[in-house]
Amino acid sequence: MENMIRVSYEQLESTLEAILKKSGFEAEKAAVCASLFAKASLDGVASHGLNRFPSFMEQVRKGHVQADAMPVKEHSLPVMERWNGNLGPGMYNAHFAMNRAIEMAAEYGIGCVAMNRTNHWMRAGNYGWQAAATGCIGICFTNTIPNMPAWGGSEPKLGNNPLVIAIPFGNEAVVLDMAMTQYSYGKMSIFEKDNATMPHHAGFDRQGALTKDPVHVLAEQLALPIGLWKGAGLSMMLDLMASGISMGKTTREIGLQGEEYGISQLFFCFHLEKLGIDPSDLERKVATVLEDLKASAVFEGMEVSYPGEKSFQRRKENLASGIPVDSEIWSNVLKMSK
Repeated sequence: MENMIRVSYEQLESTLEAILKKSGFEAEKAAVCASLFAKASLDGVASHGLNRFPSFMEQVRKGHVQADAMPVKEHSLPVMERWNGNLGPGMYNAHFAMNRAIEMAAEYGIGCVAMNRTNHWMRAGNYGWQAAATGCIGICFTNTIPNMPAWGGSEPKLGNNPLVIAIPFGNEAVVLDMAMTQYSYGKMSIFEKDNATMPHHAGFDRQGALTKDPVHVLAEQLALPIGLWKGAGLSMMLDLMASGISMGKTTREIGLQGEEYGISQLFFCFHLEKLGIDPSDLERKVATVLEDLKASAVFEGMEVSYPGEKSFQRRKENLASGIPVDSEIWSNVLKMSK
């Protein structure tokens, strides 16, 4: 696209880190948050990386994200902990929570962390890659503000509630990172900015007709649930699990605030060796499944890929050639650093 330029991963990460420090983030927290924003763009998910940084800083300015807040433990068992995120930066709290789940799994085989009063974690897949990098299977999900209708509904009552499942595979991973909507709102915002229509139906217009036009979907917050009624049902169950186990707010309660903050999340981690699983056995199993998948017959003009495959490919390409960034957004971010 004409408005795209490339910057190095190091430049992107250091620029964001400097802005966060300038805005009251202590050094370690600024480094973690900047890294997670930069990694999202590195893997080709700018909608939840650099593109979200200005709105994140606006949330900091409003006080919905507390730069100096740290999570506090509320309940502890050998394989489960509940933490209060104290409205701290969502990506920092999520990274912290998955790390605690990893540590518990390394000792007991399984670890679970529930987090209440936290904030948007930006790119959900980051925390799956985090678990897989340690050789663990990771699962996590979050609730959101109401931004998706129940099946048959004409108003947003459910959240798009992203779900991540990650399985280690050599120096890569198989990472499913999906919202309960056919397209994330970040992705639709990119298409709206480019005056483009979505490849497939993205949601409903105000008359209830399916549409590929992101303008109509964004205006009404009526994104299409994945799997139609099945995605709507899964969204509700993820919300009830995350809010119930964390003792945090439900999507409905978050919606009553008018803005998305103080959300609920859940993180699981499974340590293979502690559970009596030989990692090499799992790797062979994964390799066999992926080999069969990639050998699939395809329709003309189509290809088959597994979850996380494109992210890993884009990561290698962008490390070598620079990360594609929107020149206008990058320019605005650079102004923040001055």
